[in-house]
Amino acid sequence: MPEISPDKYLDLFRDMWRVRKFETALEREFKRGKVPGMLHVGLGQEAILASVAHSLRKEDGIFPDHRCHGLLFLKGTPGKKIMAELFGRSTGICHGKGGSLHSADVTVNNFGDNGIQGSYMVTALGVALGWKMQGKDSVSAVVVGDGTSGEGEWHESLNLASVWKAPVLFVCVNNGYAISTPVGFSHAAENLVDFAKGYKIPAVQVDGNDLLAAYQATQEAVAHIRAGKGPYFVEYK
Repeated sequence: MPEISPDKYLDLFRDMWRVRKFETALEREFKRGKVPGMLHVGLGQEAILASVAHSLRKEDGIFPDHRCHGLLFLKGTPGKKIMAELFGRSTGICHGKGGSLHSADVTVNNFGDNGIQGSYMVTALGVALGWKMQGKDSVSAVVVGDGTSGEGEWHESLNLASVWKAPVLFVCVNNGYAISTPVGFSHAAENLVDFAKGYKIPAVQVDGNDLLAAYQATQEAVAHIRAGKGPYFVEYK
C-alpha cells in the first residue's frame, strides 16, 4: 500500500470533522424535539465513513445503515438537503418523507436504507450483479452493524456474493453491542470476519478508530473488488 500524502490526510481529517459537526448538531436538535421520528447518529464512526467515502467513486453504489448521515454528504449529496430531510422539510432529498432511515439519492448512487435490519444486504447484491453483467468495475458498498449478523439476510447475502463473485464491499461496523446486547452473548464467533471467511470471502479486521488502518484496509478491499476478484469484507471494530 503506497504512503498517504499529507494532503490526503488533511482531506480525510476534514471530512471526519464535517461528520462530527453534522452529527453533533443533529443530536442536539433531536434532544430539543425538533427532529421527527427516531434517530441514530454516527458519532465515533467518523474514520470509517471518511475511509469508505474516499475509497469510492461517484458511480459506485452505497447502501448506508442508520448511522451513515455523514456518508450521504461525503458521497456528494448536499448536507443542507440531508439535514432538511431529517427535519421533515419539503426541501429535503426525499421531500421530507424519508427521514433518517429512508433517504436515497440516485444522482450519486445512494440506494438508501430502510427499517428492516439487514434487508438492504440483499438489495446490494442485485445492483452488484447488474454491474458485473454489464462489465463495469463499479463497487456496491453496503454498511451493516454487528447486530445484523443475527439476521438470515446476512448469511444469505454473504453466501450468494461469494458464489456469484459479486463486486460487493461489506462494511461491518462493530461497536460491540446490538442495542444493549454484547456481541459475545449472541454469536458463536467473537470476530465477525470469521463468518465471512466461512463463505470464502477475503476478510480483515481493523481498528475503526485508526484512520490509517481503516483507510488502507478499505483501499485494499476496493482494489480487490475492482480487479474482478469478487466481494470483500472489512470489520471495523
